Amino acid sequence: MKLKEWMNDWLELYVKPTSKRRTYDRYLELTRLHIVPELGDYDVEELSSDILQKFVTGRLNSGNMLTGKGLASNTVCSIINVLQCSLKTAMSAGQTNTYVADRIRRPKRQEKEIECFTVEEQRRIEYEIKNGDKLKLFGIVICFYTGLRIGELLALEWSDVDLVKGVIVINRSCHDGKDEFGNYKKIKEPPKTKSSVRTIPLPRQMISLLKRMSRLRDCDFVISDNAQGVSVRSYQRSFDLLLKKLNISHRGFHAIRHTFATRALECGMDVKTLAEVLGHKSPTVTLNRYAHSRMDHKKEMMDRLGKFF
Repeated sequence: MKLKEWMNDWLELYVKPTSKRRTYDRYLELTRLHIVPELGDYDVEELSSDILQKFVTGRLNSGNMLTGKGLASNTVCSIINVLQCSLKTAMSAGQTNTYVADRIRRPKRQEKEIECFTVEEQRRIEYEIKNGDKLKLFGIVICFYTGLRIGELLALEWSDVDLVKGVIVINRSCHDGKDEFGNYKKIKEPPKTKSSVRTIPLPRQMISLLKRMSRLRDCDFVISDNAQGVSVRSYQRSFDLLLKKLNISHRGFHAIRHTFATRALECGMDVKTLAEVLGHKSPTVTLNRYAHSRMDHKKEMMDRLGKFF
């Protein structure tokens, strides 16, 4: 069997029924853009560790179809994951007698730098939103004080908000995907991980903001536009335009979540509590990710110790 035929069977029979839609879409994208064009005409049985390693090296050197430059190491590692999973299943399904994908040498993953907004930048963003007329942008302020991911924010419904208890319940997320006709649509699904299902207490100021928003609501979604939910791509675009208007250097929407975590630590929130609010699997994940934000605190503590000298 040709690899391109097996990849189609694997995606439809093994991945689609057992994985989240977003995982399936990502695997399908990597397969169509990278794996099938380069390896699709090989028989599954024909693939060797040498062929696979040359393919991976090629992706690192010139795999970007837009620029001709190499793909990011994290993207290449994702491609390797797809190859390894599919070929391991191929052996279990009797499509090949050998499994050599475990011999692929992986590039070193690049740790993404944590980007945050300064206190002054955050104040400017909040001021612009609070004094503007675009109600949907208030979701940005909500994220600054809850640490929600963009998918969690845009999937949030008013039934998830308890303004009497002052909490919001996160039990779903969303992302942009395509329907069977290739048209973009908003896809709702369970959160990223089991620990992402959580209840978040709201600061008193957020309760007041949400009460104001609830009086003006026009659909089930907390963040809406013209009585409809907002897509991830559209909301990211609105955020980019806001930063450009304020002449604040571009950062991805996820920087708001990083900013929340950094401010929380600066205000003295313990790591375990922060991990629960963010929906991390363990406090260790939180500590490793945001250790940089504690440097000022460390210096302050060391200066205090220095007074005994």
